[in-house]
Amino acid sequence: MPDMLEKKTPEHLEIINDIDVEELASSAQFFLGQAIQYQQLMMMYDCAIKEVRTKLEVLNTEMSLRYQRNPIEYINCRIKKPVSIVRKLQRKGLPATVETLESNAINDIAGIRVICAFIDDIYSIANMLIRQDDITLIDKKDYIKNPKANGYRSLHLIVEVPVFFSDQTRNMRVEVQIRTIAMDFWASLEHQLKYKKQVDNETEIVEELRQCAETIAATDERMLKIRNQINGKDSGTLQPESDPIPLLEKFSLSTNG
Repeated sequence: MPDMLEKKTPEHLEIINDIDVEELASSAQFFLGQAIQYQQLMMMYDCAIKEVRTKLEVLNTEMSLRYQRNPIEYINCRIKKPVSIVRKLQRKGLPATVETLESNAINDIAGIRVICAFIDDIYSIANMLIRQDDITLIDKKDYIKNPKANGYRSLHLIVEVPVFFSDQTRNMRVEVQIRTIAMDFWASLEHQLKYKKQVDNETEIVEELRQCAETIAATDERMLKIRNQINGKDSGTLQPESDPIPLLEKFSLSTNG
């Protein structure tokens, strides 16, 4: 079974050129006022990531033994950057305080990205994760069934997991993004390109990227079909709309950002 190394991508690097001085000053003032409380909260989010990541790794190990293949290729984890947190709170018109963060005003402070080989693996992993007794589904957004206008595809889940500390138990939220290798390849390149300061023919480039996303999606479907043919299974392409993660519907969904 291959090791699931934490792959670093440019998306996890802070884009300093895109942050103005006023935002930096605002976030600095926020941390100076509540530095200890903020550090403690980020520690809790980091522990929540460890809890969910371990669950995913256990599932991958089990499926490797049962089905002789790993559905998960690798996993990336991150804690949202301080400036990004302050920026998102400002967009929501909320005060930049630890109390605001503790009220779950932002659901994606802790993030895990799961990269799978095939489209159907995405839904299998999602189902196996959310049916665990201590995982509560808060929200889901299926950008595979309903891609964004720019072509972006991924399955996003907001889950809540209890984390046991020495003197308390805290229910912490983690955003889990699950996508194929091809989807991640497109998203990483698109992320790099959109941060270029001066781009000629931007409209044409946006359309080219969208068309590339369509081509990559078609390739994902063809690869799944080839795998099914090799395995002697139904060679039809998985239709996400016919496999809408039935277990997700058992939970009440919220729309907090």
